[in-house]
Amino acid sequence: MKNPVLTVVIPALNEEQSIASIVERCLAERPKLIERCGLADVRIVVVSDGSTDRTVSIAQSYEPRIRVVVFEKNRGYGAAIQEGWRVGGGDLLGFIDADGTCDPAAFAPMCEKAIGGASVVLGNRMHGESKMPAIRRVGNRLFAWLLGYLSQKEVKDTASGMRVVRRDALHKLLPLPDGLHFTPAMSAVCLVHEDLTIAEIEMSYREREGRSKLRIWRDGFRFLGSILTAAAVFRPRRLTVPVLWLLVAASLALAYAPVTMYAREHRIEESHIHQLLLITLMGAIGAMLFGATYLAEHMTAAGHLRLDRYEAGRDRLVSRPVFRALVVISGLFCAATVAFAAHGFFEYVSTGRTDVHWSRFVLAMFATVMFAELATTALLLRYVRALDRKLTAFHGEKTAP
Repeated sequence: MKNPVLTVVIPALNEEQSIASIVERCLAERPKLIERCGLADVRIVVVSDGSTDRTVSIAQSYEPRIRVVVFEKNRGYGAAIQEGWRVGGGDLLGFIDADGTCDPAAFAPMCEKAIGGASVVLGNRMHGESKMPAIRRVGNRLFAWLLGYLSQKEVKDTASGMRVVRRDALHKLLPLPDGLHFTPAMSAVCLVHEDLTIAEIEMSYREREGRSKLRIWRDGFRFLGSILTAAAVFRPRRLTVPVLWLLVAASLALAYAPVTMYAREHRIEESHIHQLLLITLMGAIGAMLFGATYLAEHMTAAGHLRLDRYEAGRDRLVSRPVFRALVVISGLFCAATVAFAAHGFFEYVSTGRTDVHWSRFVLAMFATVMFAELATTALLLRYVRALDRKLTAFHGEKTAP
């Protein structure tokens, strides 16, 4: 990336106490950024997100050195940043909070990291000299831990309000939310997306000027939702596999008593019906989760035109031969158990009663559900692979010279 243009967006909602200071600090850093990072230009865009105080008039006093965009009504923190990026253009897209907590001098090392290839570079506030309030520090550490578990990558500050993004990576991050959960959503997508990279640099962080717009509980749940949504889209197994193991463990625990009794006495107590029905229910849920996860991972790979690479690699739920074996085995088991209970079923239909033990019907139902879930997943995978071929061909036509 040679002589890129950097756009710095300052989203502002009723920040009359701090807007002048942050604009002046950004303007002071402009020549330093151009010289140190070899930038062609640094464009500064203030986006007023429905401000009702003097934020707009103060910002407009710095025109034409900066550009000011005014939302008449509040549209959200993320919406303001994305509009600023659209208006400003540029190869590198940055933003910084208008509350004066972040230091624009950190843009220089961020731009260097982005020019070096990082998709997203954020300013890390989670260090000893940071003035971040304790409750927010705890929340950030919890979200960082959760993201680390879901992505198997490390990030220390998931909601930093100062970042630089490469424009050529932006389309892989979209869609992003319009609200304050814009930043954790970006962190989550970048971490779980296999084609994106994230980097951090430590930056100074001080007490904000004016009143914070962040609501700890409301926005905390939104942050959590953004993280879980990104994981469900790009790494569903990180959410579903623990649940699957829990269902397996619970089913084995419930099956212990009836299985050991049958092994000893070749019979099952009537009281075991509730346990076997619950095992059947958990088996159905587990098969559904497994099929949904397997299908979702293939759909994600197809959507990013890397289905062949995904199926040939090791990072997958199960391989195609293993999945085929599961379908075949479940089909054989289904056929055997249904045949095992067929006499009782036809006897019940013809006479209204049967002497066949109820456990045979429960076992047949369990096997049928498992086979149906896996067979449905296999059929849907055929559609995904056909769609992948069409997408690959279409992409090749678009990129052909």
